[in-house]
Amino acid sequence: MSGKFYDKSSKSAGTEPLQSVNSTPFGSVYVIFLLKSILKIKDFSNKIEIRKETTMKPERKQQSNEMQSSTPYDDVFRTMMVDCPQLLLPILNEIFGKNYTGNEKIVFNQNEHFINQQDGVEEKRITDSSFTVIGETEDKYLLECQAVADNTLLIRIFEYITQDALDHSEISGNKLIVTIPQAAILFLRSGKNTPDEMEVEIRTPGGDVSFKIPVMKSQKYSIDEIFEKKLYFLIPFVIFSYEKRFKKYNENKEELAKLLNDYTILMNRLMDAEETKQISAYSWSMIRDMSKKVLENIANKYKNVKEGVEAIMGGRVLEYEGKRIFNEGRNKGFDEGRNKGFDEGKKNIAINLYRAGIPVENIAKYAEVSVDQVEKWISSEELEQEPLAA
Repeated sequence: MSGKFYDKSSKSAGTEPLQSVNSTPFGSVYVIFLLKSILKIKDFSNKIEIRKETTMKPERKQQSNEMQSSTPYDDVFRTMMVDCPQLLLPILNEIFGKNYTGNEKIVFNQNEHFINQQDGVEEKRITDSSFTVIGETEDKYLLECQAVADNTLLIRIFEYITQDALDHSEISGNKLIVTIPQAAILFLRSGKNTPDEMEVEIRTPGGDVSFKIPVMKSQKYSIDEIFEKKLYFLIPFVIFSYEKRFKKYNENKEELAKLLNDYTILMNRLMDAEETKQISAYSWSMIRDMSKKVLENIANKYKNVKEGVEAIMGGRVLEYEGKRIFNEGRNKGFDEGRNKGFDEGKKNIAINLYRAGIPVENIAKYAEVSVDQVEKWISSEELEQEPLAA
């Protein structure tokens, strides 16, 4: 986009074409250095205030480093963004009240910037995602993912969006025009003190300017809400909603069964979404794989929780032989194929639950079959149940 800006009124008014800051002798890095030199940022919890400052900072030092180390959850977030971009559209609809249909195109912007700090140090920052949605209009967004809040979050977001605005800024004569993208934060963990929105206020000689940064809390959404609103992007992070009860699940079979029942329901609904073409087979696979990656890290100290949920989302369920038989039956138009596929799917899930240490009676209830039927499935596989760890 940079270097190809123009003034829509230039033909009629005879004005000079707009130029990208990057195409000027100054360059965006120098411009942001000047801005940082005259701005002082104060963080007030969920709001940052930016005031004019008269003193200039000393000569800056050159330094390139990572502000924050990447976490497994960051990796999952970015992988989902890049590999399943269409799943972002319902997220934007939910956060910003948009009405994207799913047919829009998503183009990712530069996500690596060099930020000039107030002490003159230049640091490399990597945003979680800066992208443009192209449909009836072109809308720019920045979406940040945070496992927990920290006191530098607002400042980092301000730096990201102003750098992005400068990267795509325009100069017309003696005027610099910058457009701030819409920003939002996805919190994977939240509590009573987690805000519903944050705010940036800029006090300038020409008047005050402020804008809101909405917050999405993944833990607030139930499985039903996720599927009703098509927020499939959140599924890898559903396990965060159960995190506080991991110890209880790990030590008590009946409690663990409740968690595994929820995940059985989730997986069945996810497979239904793929069968009905609400999501692609590739998205289904990515959601499943990224869910396992989150689980491996968040539940690594809770063997029974980890292995139990993996039994639902991994192993035989991943291959899902019943799904293949179901598809064969559907393609041939035979009801027997459909029924066989459904029964095979139930059998596979029941076997994995049994391997995870769930009582046969509970498995029968979840699968809506008799205890005798579950025992026949187990006998056919010659399985031995693994006891829960002490």
